[in-house]
Amino acid sequence: MDSPAYKTVMALGRFKVRRLQTRPAKKPSRGEDSGPQPPAPGGSGQSEEGGSLSAPPDYETTIDASPCYEFYAHSVLPGRARKSRPSLEVLRNAENGEVFPEVPDPGVPNSKATDDDPEAAASVAEPVRFGWVTGVMVRCMLNIWGVILYLRLPWITAQAGIGLTWLIILMSALVTTVTGLSISAISTNGKVKAGGTYFLISRSLGPELGGPIGLLFSFANAVAVAMHVVGFAETVRDLLLEFDVVMTDPINDIRIVGVITVTVLMGIALAGMEWEAKAQVVFFFVIMVSFINYFVGTLLPATEEKMSKGYFSYKGDIFVENLGPDWRGESSSFFGMFSIFFPSATGILAGANISGDLKDPAVAIPKGTLLAIFWTTLSYLAVSATIGSCVLRDASGSMNDTLGFLNATGDCLGLGCHYGWNFSSCTQTGTCEYGLANNYQTMSMVSGFSPLITAGIFAATLSSALACLVSAPKVFQCLCQDRLYPFIGFFAKGYGKNNEPFRGYALTFVLAIAFILIAELNTIAPIISNFFLCSYALINFSCFHATITNSPGWRPTFRYFSKWSALFGAVISVVIMFLLTWWAALIVVGIILVSVAYVSYKKPAVNWGSSVQAGTYNMALSYSVSLTEVEDHVKNFRPQCLVLTGPPNFRPALVDFVSAFTKGVSLMICGNVAEPQDVPAVNDSDEHIKWLNARKVRSFYAVITAEDLRSGARSLMQVSGLGRLKPNTVVLGYKQNWQTDSPQNLQRYVAIIHDAFDCRAGVCVLRMKEGIDVSRTVRAYVNPMFQDAEAALQWDRQRRESSASTGSAVRVVGADEHMETLFQSNQKKKCLDVYWLFDDGGAWRSSTPASPLTRGRLRPVSYFWLLEWGCLVPARDSPRPPSPPGLSTSQAGPTASAQHCAACSWSCARAVLCLQAVLAQAGETRRLTLLIPYLLTRRKRWSRCKVRVFISGQLANAEEQREDPRGGDTIQGSWPPVPLGSRLPLTLLQSGPPWLHPGGLGEDRAVPAPSALPGSQKEFEDLLAPYRLNEGQRDPEAVEALKKEAPWKVSDEDLQIYKKKSEQQIRLHEILQENSRNSALIVMSLPVVRKGACPSALYMAWLEILSRDLRPPIAFIRGNQQDALTFYCQ
Repeated sequence: MDSPAYKTVMALGRFKVRRLQTRPAKKPSRGEDSGPQPPAPGGSGQSEEGGSLSAPPDYETTIDASPCYEFYAHSVLPGRARKSRPSLEVLRNAENGEVFPEVPDPGVPNSKATDDDPEAAASVAEPVRFGWVTGVMVRCMLNIWGVILYLRLPWITAQAGIGLTWLIILMSALVTTVTGLSISAISTNGKVKAGGTYFLISRSLGPELGGPIGLLFSFANAVAVAMHVVGFAETVRDLLLEFDVVMTDPINDIRIVGVITVTVLMGIALAGMEWEAKAQVVFFFVIMVSFINYFVGTLLPATEEKMSKGYFSYKGDIFVENLGPDWRGESSSFFGMFSIFFPSATGILAGANISGDLKDPAVAIPKGTLLAIFWTTLSYLAVSATIGSCVLRDASGSMNDTLGFLNATGDCLGLGCHYGWNFSSCTQTGTCEYGLANNYQTMSMVSGFSPLITAGIFAATLSSALACLVSAPKVFQCLCQDRLYPFIGFFAKGYGKNNEPFRGYALTFVLAIAFILIAELNTIAPIISNFFLCSYALINFSCFHATITNSPGWRPTFRYFSKWSALFGAVISVVIMFLLTWWAALIVVGIILVSVAYVSYKKPAVNWGSSVQAGTYNMALSYSVSLTEVEDHVKNFRPQCLVLTGPPNFRPALVDFVSAFTKGVSLMICGNVAEPQDVPAVNDSDEHIKWLNARKVRSFYAVITAEDLRSGARSLMQVSGLGRLKPNTVVLGYKQNWQTDSPQNLQRYVAIIHDAFDCRAGVCVLRMKEGIDVSRTVRAYVNPMFQDAEAALQWDRQRRESSASTGSAVRVVGADEHMETLFQSNQKKKCLDVYWLFDDGGAWRSSTPASPLTRGRLRPVSYFWLLEWGCLVPARDSPRPPSPPGLSTSQAGPTASAQHCAACSWSCARAVLCLQAVLAQAGETRRLTLLIPYLLTRRKRWSRCKVRVFISGQLANAEEQREDPRGGDTIQGSWPPVPLGSRLPLTLLQSGPPWLHPGGLGEDRAVPAPSALPGSQKEFEDLLAPYRLNEGQRDPEAVEALKKEAPWKVSDEDLQIYKKKSEQQIRLHEILQENSRNSALIVMSLPVVRKGACPSALYMAWLEILSRDLRPPIAFIRGNQQDALTFYCQ
């Protein structure tokens, strides 16, 4: 049996997809149709060049589609229906006999009708497409052979000499060749659309740099139209002067002829690309004839008339004389001549600028551009060498300046004396009208038939002007279609089968006329040099950047380029920019910087897979890996938050609260735990990320499916993050409905807090009076006619499942991105109160012998100190505290507080909190409670808030501090001891003159804890009533069994054990109501209990009684045993 043949059906760069052409016949099984069958395996082994090639897969039992070009193309041929490959969802869930439908191409109207009707398909207009010769090479050569070749190259040769002129030409060729290699690489990296240079740069470097180049390159081409038209007008004016015809004056004649010329060219461009291409072919033929005429003229013997104008045919001494430079004029220099010549080399982008009109841009652009550079460079070198070998720099043009008519007393100076001509008089006076340095029409004089040179000048100038006139609108149209800048969308509209930018033509026409009115070629040429050099620099840099980022998407088929040559081209282009005209280069760079800043600020909704994105990924990956090698330090601690928001738009206040202290500071991840059957929650990740970006929240979004909230939250805590970028703080909203929800959910909610501590993460619980969850349920309906086939199929399946389970199609929606929360509003001069509590989280057992004050019971809140103006002040309604250690009764009062302020050198305008002893006593868990409020005050909305820190003092702590004062040097007479070291700056508000209550502290004396009000106690008991165990007369075994079945229930023993702690929470609520009812935010230490010892209902009752009926939001915060603040400098 013959080996089956394979045919290449698609090629993507170096990758090719081949299809099996023949296969062995397969007998249909019983019950099957005998019609056409899908491809089947074609034998056990198929060899190709000595290797084995496995048979294609069996398609009998699947609707898998063979690889097809239409699956990957964004558009299809006119009259053909667009094919779409089935998705994994369709492949995995398709039923027997289901056929995947073809999706019509939205860009082709009634594509199915045209497929059925051949006449309708034939009637679809095909756009004009060009090959690499007429579309790229000829166009580039015509644009390079412009006005500079005929009218300025001989003059530049006279100024710089043949040697430096060749150097100028070769330098220009070097820049353009390297740029041509970069263009070839970029254009063969994928399908190139309309937009030319702008398309290449923007899709490689992104809109930030692509947008400015689109503006500059469009403007440069519009100015180039004026340059070439002015060159044409100069030639026409010189012809008129030969016949003594003057319309007004020489300058205005150039303006009149230029305006008329550009109007005619405008008409040709508006006629369409087909007519423009035909005109270019005619111009190319005329230029080639003019070249032949010129080179033939250099071989002809010189006539007496030509000798008087400085032409003597090929002479070795003339070549040597013209080999070196002869600068004339103040502005004459090497780089001055380079700036005038370089615009002639800028035509290499003429083919790329019409990339949308080429048959195969990936083949046409490299081949046509590089060949055009090669042939035009040879022609420039040949013209410069030949004309420098035949013509003198200065000649009078007078037939009377032969040596036969020379005054006997005069001396003959110059090379013309060797050939019988004396041009000394005009050379010394600078009045010579002919010669390389004086006559712009030298090539016409040298040629065999001067009208052909004039025709060549007309063809070169008009073809270059026409190419620029076509390029500028097309590049600008592509820029306008991307809508990167405002007020330019008007020019995006196209007309006709080629999508001609008629509005862009009109704008280019106006700009060209404005520069034609300058009427000075040597002034216009340097203006556009910097624009083109800047474009070349960015083209080379884009190729270099795409290479070094190692992006898998960068795979050009053109291999004759190097990243280092591209970098060299970029650097040399920038250097030449500043060497030509430094002030013009600064203007160009300034325009680019302003444009880049605007696009970066606006962040247009485009994604082109640029190399900047690839570079960002490389940098992020590199830094993330290197960060794992660095040990954590307390000075670099950042609260990296995992926020259990669910869908972020369900709890916008929680998102805004965390974003207020993490944006630009640390990591934020919004986590969502979805049920396994909740498919939309998993698929809506992009929508949630867009919602976060619209609110300018810098956060990641992570979704996980789990059977319950606790298991999902624990999984998020364990797997979220990357390396050192892992959450160290879990933020969740307060469970507002804990009293009405099921007890199991209550138990899971409290367990999440314990799980966070198990994962060594801090916890923050936010409660707001009006609640955090703003989601609502609505009845949803989506019209399948506005979706594609796959989306419609998925929506119909979801609708059936939803209707079967709930009886109706409903949808839960959240807040829109414009909803404003409290944390987005300006807080003005409100207070931000921090209650920094010294509780130990349960029944305290000391490892050392306990004092009679604390043995076997909780340490109560004995009194509060309010840190204001850098001094410790008793909070309102707090019990009378003891005198600080080291202060006698006579030292207490206002004088003592004044000593505190003087000792700490604190100003009354902005206080600085010194935190040595309190940090030491609080341990590492409390410092996060101070850090987050400080980070909030760095935001503009919170910067004017006054931070007040309430500290609860313990009698036992005071006694221990007096016996063993830790912390080093402290200020005598202050309690708690105040350090001399680091200070945390917090803006405070003075509520009254600071003073200390006098009083003594004896060893056997204690100030009793404040008792709660009866009404508050009754309210607390009502909260616990539904969750009481009510063990009554039950035996202990039955009570234990009941506790295992319902661990959230509260027993009498639990109430007795936690009696003091419950009274503490009740009293704290009253203090919050009295001191912080008008604050912007209350931050309080989160109560912590031993795991499994405290029922979840009792724990939630504490949080409820603490935060009930509070107008400001309250955040319960507890650290994770990790240093968050330090008073050391290292």
